[in-house]
Amino acid sequence: MKRILRNLDWWLIFAVLVLMGCGLGLIDSATHSFAVSTGKSWHFNRQSTFMLIAIGFAIFTLRFDYRILKNYATPFYIFNVLLLVAVMLFGHTQLGAQRWIQIGGFTVQPSEFAKVFLIICLAAFMEKRIEWLEDFKDYIPVFLYIFVPFVLVLKQPDLGTSLTFIAILLGMIFVSGFKYRWFAYCSALFVAFMPLIWQFVLKDYQKNRIRVFLNPELDPYGSGYHVIQSKIAIGSGGLFGKGWLEGTQSQLNFLPENHTDFIFAVVGEEFGFIGAAFIILMYFIIVWRGITIALNAEDDFGTLLAVGVTSMFMFHIMVNIGMTIGIAPVTGVPLPFLSYGVSSLLTNTMLIALLLNIRVRDQKLQF
Repeated sequence: MKRILRNLDWWLIFAVLVLMGCGLGLIDSATHSFAVSTGKSWHFNRQSTFMLIAIGFAIFTLRFDYRILKNYATPFYIFNVLLLVAVMLFGHTQLGAQRWIQIGGFTVQPSEFAKVFLIICLAAFMEKRIEWLEDFKDYIPVFLYIFVPFVLVLKQPDLGTSLTFIAILLGMIFVSGFKYRWFAYCSALFVAFMPLIWQFVLKDYQKNRIRVFLNPELDPYGSGYHVIQSKIAIGSGGLFGKGWLEGTQSQLNFLPENHTDFIFAVVGEEFGFIGAAFIILMYFIIVWRGITIALNAEDDFGTLLAVGVTSMFMFHIMVNIGMTIGIAPVTGVPLPFLSYGVSSLLTNTMLIALLLNIRVRDQKLQF
């Protein structure tokens, strides 16, 4: 245990714990009016309870070597697919999407945990074939491998998570030697198929989000309302912000989903540019340490795992912050460790534990 403690990435742990603490404070502020009206800090208590559970689980997993995970890649993949199918068959609908399963008194979003399974399974799948990934056709089995979970999540519909799968895939194939010109070919192919995707894949509300992204004033009281109120909140925060519990857009409930998808707007309004920059700095540390761990991993499996995890965090951070300031479409992607959500919190903590596990094992030769 002493060796594990000595080899832990304390920069990564520091950034995550700071974000978790900030997240609790922001959730408490964003749900303050609800707590006052009901007399219960339900969101804060639930998030803090599961935060302790997640941290305890992360500490426990450090005792096991991450490399044993590749031995269970096939069962994980099958379980992942079955879980996503179960959502389609037995899941309940909320906010126009069928993404949740009720287990006892808890509501679970399987697509969040699907990210963990996908990273582990795809890393194991690619590691076995890493030496043969030389031509574009060699990557076709890799693309087909994520096709089933991708489609199942897209059907829920959960565009944000399905795009996260693509981000994870792109990160992993990049470090495996996927050539730049192949990225260009795939991008050109995607552009060529955009009319068909628009016509037959995207739902009406997803099309509206893209239209509103290009012009929020197109539907200021409907699809554009979230972005407009978010930009007002962030802009009104100025340099130092209005102070905790003092954000008018958030406290007066003008800002929708202020404790989940749009919690960064609460940061901007209550803590201003300085607070927002501090949060971004903490995320930069997570990405920096993720890349460092990937570079120093002892084996291809560890490198692929670390890259997959880091790619997921980068995508979530960039898209969520981008949509709150109006430079990315609204996709419902939560901000790691800040947004309220038990499934998201557990998933992100598990992935950080995976990074720490890789870091601990890449130092073993020193002892």
